[in-house]
Amino acid sequence: MDEGKAQDAKTGIDGLDDVLAGGLERHRTYLVEGSPGTGKTTIALQFLLAGAAAGERCLYITLAETEDELRATAVSHGWALDGIHLYELVPPESLLDEEQQQSLLYSSDLELGETTRRIFEMFERVQPERVVLDSLSEIRLLAQSSLRYRRQILALKHYFARSGATVLMLDDLTTDVNDKTVHSVAHGVIRLDEFAPDYGAQRRRVRVIKYRGRHFRGGHHDMAIQHGGVCVFPRLVSAEHRGDFDRGVLATGSAKLNALLGGGVERGSSLLVLGPAGTGKSILCLTFIKTAVERGEHAAMFVFDEEIGLLMRRAEALGIDLQAMMDAGRLTLEQVDAAELTPGEFSHRVRACVEEHGARTVVIDSLNGYQAAMPGEHELVLHMHELLQFLNRQGATTFLTVAQHGLVGDMRAPVDVTYLADTVVLLRYFEARGRVRRAMSVVKKRTGPHEDTIREYQIGSRGVTLGEPLIGFQGILRGVPELLGAAELLDQRDA
Repeated sequence: MDEGKAQDAKTGIDGLDDVLAGGLERHRTYLVEGSPGTGKTTIALQFLLAGAAAGERCLYITLAETEDELRATAVSHGWALDGIHLYELVPPESLLDEEQQQSLLYSSDLELGETTRRIFEMFERVQPERVVLDSLSEIRLLAQSSLRYRRQILALKHYFARSGATVLMLDDLTTDVNDKTVHSVAHGVIRLDEFAPDYGAQRRRVRVIKYRGRHFRGGHHDMAIQHGGVCVFPRLVSAEHRGDFDRGVLATGSAKLNALLGGGVERGSSLLVLGPAGTGKSILCLTFIKTAVERGEHAAMFVFDEEIGLLMRRAEALGIDLQAMMDAGRLTLEQVDAAELTPGEFSHRVRACVEEHGARTVVIDSLNGYQAAMPGEHELVLHMHELLQFLNRQGATTFLTVAQHGLVGDMRAPVDVTYLADTVVLLRYFEARGRVRRAMSVVKKRTGPHEDTIREYQIGSRGVTLGEPLIGFQGILRGVPELLGAAELLDQRDA
């Protein structure tokens, strides 16, 4: 590790330290800005708690919240603020008794000077190595003009720099959101945002706007405020994760499915199962999971659309015991609520399954549910691209499902990700002789040849069972096939 980065002041938030390429350079002043409720105070307390845990002297100077409010915030996260000096800076007027308040009116100059003097006095008393100043909006109000405000911030910065402290200044942007005075003065600027979708929980993001002399991870990163503090989920960059592995072909338990797939599925590739509702997309993916577990691998399945208990009962009826796989430590099965989970947190969960649990087979069921967590289709494709590239480079084989609109005829998917997947399996209903049947075909495979036939399949107690290629028909993919050969073909298949 770089010696300079090893000496960085850790924020106490692993994801944020990742975004900052190690943490905060010591003896510098930083700005954390965001509207009320975005998590500034929580991040500041975590920053000081990390310092206190490392044996550093820490000081929290508050002009906005009371000491009781800060301690209540800490209690809500299960924290004890031992080792952190809390200084509630009461406005100068309230220090005067009632008679003095009636006979003496403080001007803004006196108030600003008194406030600054008391900040310096407390700093000299504690001699802290980490400082939080909350918030700059109060100082901006006292300064009354942009020039005086800038001079005051510069004075604070130079004072703290001479003392060797690492300082976080918080700004709640309630006075003047267009005032960028501190942006030019601070060594680094961290911006917190919050927005509410039309449905679901509010979303929070963090972005490093500026960090002098440091290559940081740019762009927006999802974050959440949970019990225990702020969690930041750095944007996944697949190019940073490369691994060496054998790109062999993984056969399934079905000889006919292997034939259709051209021998099987290549390790480190992605397979998309596309079809209307009820065609067995999830069941086909469960077949791949069963095969992976039988090979002795760890598998992970993320379910967006179906309740896990129902999925487990359906799988058990097909001879696939998901509970036994989980008990043996071979399967991670997670229910995902798209209305409550951000895309960044989902990528973080998938990444943890691969890096911490060694998952080599990953199923995402389905992208329709995954899309619900996205602001729009364009973002879904970008997130999906990075996630698939990451999984592929880690040697994990990924299986995705997409439910198309409609049952037969021309159907459309809510989002087109077929060009991202290495292999695309198409499932279809078709009607013949008064019965609803199912057909499977492989329409794309980047990594090698595959059958160009269409095979009928059935779902029963043994799972997915494939038949011989349907060579006597045309128009199966449209859902209304035409019989080209003798009618006995269907009769023989029905027998």
